[in-house]
Amino acid sequence: MRVFLDSDVILDLVLCREPDVAIAHEIFRSIARHEFEAFTSAVVIVNVHYFAKKEKDGTFAIAEVKNLLTLLDILSIHERTLQQAIALPIIDFEDAVQCAAAVAEGLDAIVTRNVKDFANSPLPVYSPAEFVKLIQTEHASEESD
Repeated sequence: MRVFLDSDVILDLVLCREPDVAIAHEIFRSIARHEFEAFTSAVVIVNVHYFAKKEKDGTFAIAEVKNLLTLLDILSIHERTLQQAIALPIIDFEDAVQCAAAVAEGLDAIVTRNVKDFANSPLPVYSPAEFVKLIQTEHASEESD
């Protein structure tokens, strides 16, 4: 499975935001175990850096960005992606851009705590908890085969 991770999920991990940090840790453990391929966008990485620097400091922010770049693939956003985002029935433009980039890359799903913001996504959208259950079910199914 190839999945787009929205900024809220990544920020939960990076900034240890309660009560969501535990589920974010589980998602990133699944990435480390190669249970799925994780993608995000440069926009998300920039947002993560901004908030990490604001809440901690610049050194912490850069270290976290470097770590994320070892774990996540970064989607390209081109003019065509932006045009496709405009055409999507998603109200928030940033969310539409993330969705359009995920669609253009042929990803299977989006994982976000803001599921309602992606209500009109052409891709399935999962909350972090729903996604962890899905991965656990798939992993258990693979082990029993």
